[in-house]
Amino acid sequence: MKRILTIQDISCFGKCSLTVALPLLSAMGVETVILPTAVLSTHTLFKGFTCKDLSDQLVPITDHWKQEGITFDAIYTGYLGTEEEIDTVIGIIREFRNENTLVIVDPAMGDNGRLYAAFDEHYARKNADLCAVADIIDPNITEAAFMTGLPYREEYSEEYIREMLLALAKLGTKTPILTGVSLGEGKTGAMGYDSETKAFFNYQNDRVPAAYHGTGDIFSSVLAGAFVLGISRAEALKIAADYTALTIAETLKNPGNPWYGVDFEATIPALTDMLKQAGK
Repeated sequence: MKRILTIQDISCFGKCSLTVALPLLSAMGVETVILPTAVLSTHTLFKGFTCKDLSDQLVPITDHWKQEGITFDAIYTGYLGTEEEIDTVIGIIREFRNENTLVIVDPAMGDNGRLYAAFDEHYARKNADLCAVADIIDPNITEAAFMTGLPYREEYSEEYIREMLLALAKLGTKTPILTGVSLGEGKTGAMGYDSETKAFFNYQNDRVPAAYHGTGDIFSSVLAGAFVLGISRAEALKIAADYTALTIAETLKNPGNPWYGVDFEATIPALTDMLKQAGK
């Protein structure tokens, strides 16, 4: 069984970060080890949430793992709260990485042309340093623009997306993937670039007319799991995009309308069926 380490926060209520990554990766048949960077009472769209920073625990925990001889087939990072934390995580990646370790980075820091309130351009540049040590990254267009210095555009052509992917590859990552890419009316999906083969790959599905917190974490977690399982880049992209769209559509059926997150629990059987169809 493949083993993945995922480094991100725990929002105790709200269906995002580790409370999404752990169940989905486990359902995909990947042994999932967590390294929580903080514990929050809820995710940050709730008012008055509490937060306990765990940055000072990251090195003691990973030092213990080294003593125990624990190794990982992959390392997957999500939301990281400070520049210092990013430096610590880069150190952890270098400590545990070997020639077969896959490193996947979701540089979660902004959307819709803006960085999240706690971050600035210095933080964006630090995320670029983290992406430089990754094999695969999956920023959205906002995050990619801040890391590369290219202008953010709400309306764009495929040529713009290709230019952005090439700029991301120059950061040092082998396979940049841009999420939230729409290349047609009523469509959305993602596009990637393999810097070794110089090939672009793309997947588009029908846009579901709704937006929920945590769907980026769902996409990234399923994408990471698919890559760890050895699924091809194009097929991994399809599975992650289709599963994310399915969970949004399923949530729309819920009369309780849980605005704080999607009902991914109900669609896990569909995810395992997608993996079977991919031969996993």
